Amino acid sequence: MKRHLLPLVTLSFCASLTFSATAQQTAVDYFESGITKSKANDFTGALQAFSMAITMNPENSASYYNRGLAKANLKDHRGAILDYDRAIELNGKDAMAYLSRGVSKSRQDDHRGALLDFSRSIELNPDDPQAYYNRGLSRSRIEQYRGALTDFNKTIELDPGNAQAYYVRGITKQKLEDFAGSLPDFTKVIDLTPKRAQAYAGRGISKTELADFTGAVTDLNKAIELSPEDGESYFYRGYAKGKLEDYKGALPDYDKAIALKADNYRAYYGRGFCKSKLGDQKGAVLDFNQAIEMNNVNVTDAKLVYSGRINRATLDKLRDVVQERNKINELGAERSEAYFSRGISKNKQGDQKSAIIDLNKAIELSPTYAEAYFSRGLIKSAQGDQRAAIMDCNSAIKLNPRYAEVYYIRGIIKHSLGDENGGCLDLSKAGELGYNPSYKVISDYCN
Repeated sequence: MKRHLLPLVTLSFCASLTFSATAQQTAVDYFESGITKSKANDFTGALQAFSMAITMNPENSASYYNRGLAKANLKDHRGAILDYDRAIELNGKDAMAYLSRGVSKSRQDDHRGALLDFSRSIELNPDDPQAYYNRGLSRSRIEQYRGALTDFNKTIELDPGNAQAYYVRGITKQKLEDFAGSLPDFTKVIDLTPKRAQAYAGRGISKTELADFTGAVTDLNKAIELSPEDGESYFYRGYAKGKLEDYKGALPDYDKAIALKADNYRAYYGRGFCKSKLGDQKGAVLDFNQAIEMNNVNVTDAKLVYSGRINRATLDKLRDVVQERNKINELGAERSEAYFSRGISKNKQGDQKSAIIDLNKAIELSPTYAEAYFSRGLIKSAQGDQRAAIMDCNSAIKLNPRYAEVYYIRGIIKHSLGDENGGCLDLSKAGELGYNPSYKVISDYCN
């Protein structure tokens, strides 16, 4: 039977690291401002402060490490990993940098890479229970359950009051089919955190596997009382009731499990079985049909241009947040600024074709006009020509490497075309350069 999955790790850390005496005082000020903002949960402000510290003192590992933490708290784990890489390059003995990089890798589902980082962190600091805990989670994700169990044992040895460690150890024992061994762990979690629904659910599932169906119903009753939207608890309670031949009582549980998760084919099967036992053969057949078809449908999706999670409609919405940079400039002899501004006006009137002609002319007259490339890229994207839009964004970035909005646009376009990693790295760079709307997109589409 399917059992609860191990939860993904979510951590935040705090570093207490100092600059050398030769560091510039202004860099120290920005660094300390970043720490203060981090403690106040102003992670975008902290990121900008650490970026300034890095600009003024690019050889200090602490600034990269703390900027990585700020990015991780903004769910920009790809960007965080780049900063941790640099921090480790500058200080290869920093156990926390390896630990934090491992956390960000695990959030990107790179569990083998995370495992290596956690192992290195343990080598440098063998008494840190968090490193063993995180390594255990990564081992679980790649189905190394016995190794995970060893790590969770060590976590509990070092931190005997860690309720979460007992919980994941109980789940790991379930994966190893040691259901009897999992019971004391779930009971310990309940003793430490009596309101934790997952612990009652876990213990109820193990009791189900051990054929203690009455005990399972009792635990699952409590799990549902504490977490009434947990479809798995309803499913297992329905199953236990069916085993106790309470078919009528099981039906509402299967109904609820299906209402909460419409593709729960196991619940359809269980409900069909109960309906059959209660004489409703027509209803039973319908449920059995669902159980069979739902688990065996093979759908071949047509190849799409927009193959990422950002589809065309979402791309249009995200792109329209950004406006062209059309500021009054001194008109040069070649009058490229006039063509540029006329193109912007035509675009706003809905005449994209004429707008492109004017922007082409602006670029012809002034080939280093970054804003013109960017604006033309925006229009091409709106027309659906995403690859041409990326080429214009590339040109704008080459001319102005700190053009944050261009990284944002290029990032969402890349993502929409299926290049999630490249897109999210561009979004990270946009945020690093100060374009904060990037972090909402990162949170929604890069994790």
